[in-house]
Parts: sequence; structure tokens; C-alpha cells
Amino acid sequence: MSWVRSGAISALVGCLVLTACSTWSADPPPPTYDIRSASIVADKVIPPVSPALIDAVSDRVNAAIAITPHNTTLPAVALTVRLTEVSKGRGFNKDRNTAKVNIDAASLDGGAVIAMASFDIATTAPDLSTADELMAEDIAARIRAIFSLNTPRLSE
Repeated sequence: MSWVRSGAISALVGCLVLTACSTWSADPPPPTYDIRSASIVADKVIPPVSPALIDAVSDRVNAAIAITPHNTTLPAVALTVRLTEVSKGRGFNKDRNTAKVNIDAASLDGGAVIAMASFDIATTAPDLSTADELMAEDIAARIRAIFSLNTPRLSE
């Protein structure tokens, strides 16, 4: 009977040690890059992506790049942000707007794509005239988060 108790205690201690070891290992941080520029393009879709949306995303992302300090120890890359499957004024209330965004980060040394990201956004805008601005801010915010870019101050 005592050997069962000592076996159970040994098993419990072993489990505790393994649990303690597993908490020491942390996921490595995601790779970071020195973003130097961004180009925003849109796939040919019907209806076509509005130039106002492309310009608004470009302005926001490039403003974030401009205020983010450059770290020359990181790989320097240029982003190509591709807007695909953009739709506006959908849903019962005609206020749902969606887009799929694909991003390639290409090395400035040779042009090879060294990182890719993809995400979908969905916004609600009761007025279609504000849909482009809301979508642009959502897209830019996701890009800032993915690539650790600083958020520019609001213009006064």
C-alpha cells in the first residue's frame, strides 16, 4: 500500500515539474522588418475599387511608415498591399462593407518576397460616403499591427 502512495506522489511531482517547464517556454516573437515603403494596388474587380479607398489606405500606411523609426539591423522591405474582393453597401440595411487584403513584404536586397500576410475586414457605415474612410482606417490599423508600425497623430 505504501508503494502505491509513493508511486502516486512521484507521479504528481513529475506532473508538476513538467507543468513548470512548459510555462518557461514562450512563443518566439513574430519576425519584424524595417518597412521602407508601401504600394497599394487593387485587383480588377467589378465594380472597380474606388480610387478614394486606395489613396486613403496609401496615405495612412505611408504616414505610419514615416513616423516609425528605422532599425537597420532588421531586413529592409517594401510592402505591396493588394485589395481584393471589395464590396460596399451590402446587407439588409445596405451598410456592410468588406474587403480581403493580401500583403507581400519584398526585400529591398533583390526583391524576393520574404513575408506574406492576409486578412479580411468588415465595417458598417450607414452612409456610403464614409465607407471608404472607415475601410481605409480599418485596413491601415491592421497593417500597423501586423508590421509593428507606429500610429500617426490625428491631424488638427
